[in-house]
Amino acid sequence: MKRRSFLQSSALLAGATLIPQQAWLRNFLLPAGELTAIRRNISFYTERGGTIVTLLTPEHSVVVDTQFPEQAGNLLALMKDTNAKPLDLLVNTHHHGDHTAGNIAFKGMVNTHVAHANSLANQERVAKERDQLAETLLPGTTYTDKWSQRVGDETVSLHYFGPGHTDGDSMVHFEEANVVHTGDLMFNRRFPYIDKTAGADIGNWIEVLRQARRTFDKETFYVFGHSGEGYPVTGTSADLKAMAHFLKMSLRFVKKAKRRGDTLEQLLEKTTMIPGAPEYKGSGVERVLNAAWEEI
Repeated sequence: MKRRSFLQSSALLAGATLIPQQAWLRNFLLPAGELTAIRRNISFYTERGGTIVTLLTPEHSVVVDTQFPEQAGNLLALMKDTNAKPLDLLVNTHHHGDHTAGNIAFKGMVNTHVAHANSLANQERVAKERDQLAETLLPGTTYTDKWSQRVGDETVSLHYFGPGHTDGDSMVHFEEANVVHTGDLMFNRRFPYIDKTAGADIGNWIEVLRQARRTFDKETFYVFGHSGEGYPVTGTSADLKAMAHFLKMSLRFVKKAKRRGDTLEQLLEKTTMIPGAPEYKGSGVERVLNAAWEEI
């Protein structure tokens, strides 16, 4: 049996008692994701939404981000094969639904649920605006600059370097494994979503990525929130440098267009890529142009 098929079958059998019956039945039709090992019991999980990172041993477990309820249920099914105990730690890198909607699948199963204070405020605000507060599991612990917790033989540290993708983005460092989940501070060769409604700041985002490269070392293994077609959701500090360069070129490009007297409409009509950063491609350049235009 192929590894992916085995994982999917295990997920279905193990998850029957963990997730609602309808979601369990849907797993026969929709393929689940799989855990890919990194270092020291750290893995990443991809299915639908922002990349999830886990720490999983028979005695301890940590989950960073949760995608959507069904995907979180699939993940729980995989995790139960190794550890069916309450989760030591649940982390949200920021508030967006493709990273937090699956929180609800962990209700009543988490010892500590943490995010940046601004992330909590954003998540609560959006849930109220959408009348979804009853189906939203909010973090019970927040921080402002740095936060750490020991889980088994691993130290999990959250770092806030200021506004970037939103005003509440955490980078999550598994210190002994030297693995960092960047959340959506990293879109690997993909046009990013820049959430101005939640305090995004392109100029400071560049500095955030520089600060991360100074804080972590050359051996750090990074897991990204998203990646472009043909690119992995993992990488090195060189990828953070490339992302910072892309953001710098985006601001420069829009600033020059404004000085020439171009309108935003003209810019949107004729732009398919950012000069000086050709690796970033696909759909979504208009998101970058709109955000940069607003910021300049």
